[in-house]
Amino acid sequence: MMLPDLFIVLLVLGLLAALGALALADEFRQRRIQGTRTPDHIFRCDPCNLVYTDDPAVGRSRCPQCGKTNEMFEF
Repeated sequence: MMLPDLFIVLLVLGLLAALGALALADEFRQRRIQGTRTPDHIFRCDPCNLVYTDDPAVGRSRCPQCGKTNEMFEF
């Protein structure tokens, strides 16, 4: 390989490595800011229209606002 060809290959590899490092840093930054998703179930109370979460072990949950028992909400 000639010297200019080697320079171009090294330049492209360096730019790809820098782009990969930026993508990895952005992924870690997003995880730190947003956190991890909770496995909680989502519930919606019909009488008061409150949307709330509860433990994943329960299938029915009592509304914290009005006290009515509600089923899990599916999107």
